[in-house]
Amino acid sequence: MATGGARPERKEPLPASVLFACNLNTIRSTMAEAILKKLQGSRIFVDSAGVAPAGEADPFTAEVLREEGMAPPASGPKGFDDLEETSFDLIVALTPEARDEAEKFTRSSATDVEFWAIDDPLASPTGGNRDRRLAAYRELRNQLHRLIESRFPRKESAAG
Repeated sequence: MATGGARPERKEPLPASVLFACNLNTIRSTMAEAILKKLQGSRIFVDSAGVAPAGEADPFTAEVLREEGMAPPASGPKGFDDLEETSFDLIVALTPEARDEAEKFTRSSATDVEFWAIDDPLASPTGGNRDRRLAAYRELRNQLHRLIESRFPRKESAAG
């Protein structure tokens, strides 16, 4: 089931497995994977993929993730065909192209597909200035962190 917009808050149980998908699997989906892994640890199996994966990881993505104690996936960019695990409870598509690919990917499964409209930091007018590019990546990281924290809340330990 596809949903639109970027309001991912849910009150339902956490999925056991989540795939984040975007176009190249170098920025948005990679960041989302690292953030959810940091927030949920091993409670949720998390992976990411791209519609047409890039050949190399994005160094700005790695830098802004490391600033927050996270690391990008060691596997580097990969596509849907490169996934070792193909059964997910939820696919979160971060681009319209990824949503289309996710819907094709899940035609014969009971996987839910959500669409979060997340802008590409490279599409904003960052120019060649390193500081402006890093600022755009940090803004994206922080946006994804807020959305993921809202959609996949951590269970607080109950006080007795």
